[in-house]
Amino acid sequence: MSVIGKLIKWLLVVPFLLALIAAVGSFAMRFADGPAAIVAGGPFKSGELYRGDEPDWTFVKDRREVELQLLDPARSRTTWIMEHEGRIYVPSGYMNAGVGKLFKHWPYEAEQDGRAILRIDGKLYERRLERLMEGEQLAAVLGEIRRKYHADDEAMVEGGLSQVRDGNLWIFELVPR
Repeated sequence: MSVIGKLIKWLLVVPFLLALIAAVGSFAMRFADGPAAIVAGGPFKSGELYRGDEPDWTFVKDRREVELQLLDPARSRTTWIMEHEGRIYVPSGYMNAGVGKLFKHWPYEAEQDGRAILRIDGKLYERRLERLMEGEQLAAVLGEIRRKYHADDEAMVEGGLSQVRDGNLWIFELVPR
């Protein structure tokens, strides 16, 4: 086989092998105790269920990421979290983009059945996700995204509002169940 023939063979085989490894790994993660970075995981198997009054959520004010699991289907993911005036929120961006349409199923699933569990530092918090599409809180939450995740664009709040209106950015409030 010529050098060019071998090169063509490797250019065809290597992407296939990488895709196969990614698919097997992604499937296997569905049985894991939570997500691994950007790879969705299975239902939480560890952690202590929080009991008591509604927590003071200010402890997540500067926390960048948390783990969130839906109950139906029982899968988990890593997500950003924002706190504003004692209430907590998670975003899901790129909903209209090709990558979002291909990989982001959880927001649609959360609209169907919003029951969720939030895992932070080994504690499990039972929550319900409610999509936020308008209101005064929305601008404040978008401002918190800008502050926390260094979206230094001055137009983040106004641009974020149009992203929410256009369905490209979804914001969920995590309320008690």
